[in-house]
Amino acid sequence: MTTPMLKFVSVAQQQPEKRTAQNRRADFDEIYEDFKPVKAAEQASRCSQCGVPFCSVHCPLGNNIPDWLMLTANGRLEEAYEVSSATNTFPEICGRICPQDRLCEGNCVIEPGFESVTIGAVERYITDTAFENGWVKPTRPLRERPESVGIVGAGPAGLAAAERLRAVGYQVHVYDRYDRVGGLLVYGIPGFKLEKDIVSRRHRLLEDSGVTFHLGQGVGDVEGEIPFAELRKKHEALLIATGVYKAREIGGPGAGLPGIERALDYLTASNRRSLGDTLPEDAKGLDAAGKNVVVLGGGDTAMDCVRTAIRQGAKSVKCLYRRDKANMPGSAREVKNAEEEGVEFVWLAAPEAFLGDDHVTGVRATRMKLGMADPTGRQSVEPLEGSSFTLDADLVITALGFDPEPLPQLWGQPDLAVSRWGTLKVRQDSFMTTLPGVFAAGDIVRGASLVVWAIRDGRDAAERIHKWIKANASADAVAEQG
Repeated sequence: MTTPMLKFVSVAQQQPEKRTAQNRRADFDEIYEDFKPVKAAEQASRCSQCGVPFCSVHCPLGNNIPDWLMLTANGRLEEAYEVSSATNTFPEICGRICPQDRLCEGNCVIEPGFESVTIGAVERYITDTAFENGWVKPTRPLRERPESVGIVGAGPAGLAAAERLRAVGYQVHVYDRYDRVGGLLVYGIPGFKLEKDIVSRRHRLLEDSGVTFHLGQGVGDVEGEIPFAELRKKHEALLIATGVYKAREIGGPGAGLPGIERALDYLTASNRRSLGDTLPEDAKGLDAAGKNVVVLGGGDTAMDCVRTAIRQGAKSVKCLYRRDKANMPGSAREVKNAEEEGVEFVWLAAPEAFLGDDHVTGVRATRMKLGMADPTGRQSVEPLEGSSFTLDADLVITALGFDPEPLPQLWGQPDLAVSRWGTLKVRQDSFMTTLPGVFAAGDIVRGASLVVWAIRDGRDAAERIHKWIKANASADAVAEQG
């Protein structure tokens, strides 16, 4: 019997149960409980099965969302997983960390007056159920190919490409300077949004599929690293998927004081501590316990920092952002979670200077006002004269975004062209850089962006690499016959 859909008129929107703010402040576990099967089916049945599914249109991966919602509503979860995983390499990760309120759910046609379908939670439920039931299998290519492809970077773009390339039989080698697979999924995103065993589960699956990982292996000309030129000789094609890790620095008086830390350094130290790693001496101070913490920025990284500081036992946590709440780039759901957990937001305020002698003791800030809109519709911000105020701060965390590292210089490849922003230039039709046989995908091309876009780029780049290698093989065969 088929379960009728369009139940949004009779069934209210409901996320999985969320742990109380008091409980979740005490640990780094994920804040949402698992969906119960009956609840997942009930929420999936709210889908209107509209003729033009804007949820799919606004998903970077073009996920067939209405199809797997209908299958879930009817208890056909193994089929739902097959549909979900056909377009998404890591649906259980996207279901946890994608800003659905800005993408699929934010464009659900039933939202006005009824609230959107809880797409992300159902997506997570489908794949977690698939893993529990053994439906997720290692990739087994129909035939092995002799060519090898090297991938630099074990983040979402690199892993998505590795899975696609392995599926068509290539010998895939992934190189990463970190000691774990996942990149920012492991070291940049806190456990309360994405528990690390979710990522390691995918690592094991890729290894079982035949992907070879070279962890703790940097690329460059420093001792212990592998030269980029050597990598090019080892593989028929290379994919650069390093992401962007260089923090944008803040200026102003006192900006060099101890106690002013970069967001990624702070989050990496926290995640390593949670993973049981021994931190180096210079990272042991990256702890908010007992401190007045001020985080600068308004994106998802800033939300990760403020919520981490709360869990570390900070005395106070404030987020300073120069625009208002309506213009904040971070996920609205994350802002709400942070407010519930005790973070104080200081809207329309920007830092002027950092106070202190041997260590930061405060942030002097000024009130801002929104001005005229630019051609994109985004309002400018202007300081209000005579509105300075001071916030106590023992730890200041700058979460102002990320820029690319200078790869041509680090790797001794002056012919590797970059854009004026430092990202790698690629041909849009092929993902190939200015070096023949060297491709690039993800944030190192796009700039700091979402995990779901990295997955999309990695899959698309893998397709172009396969096409290029096949074309070269055909050309070689013709040359030999001639």
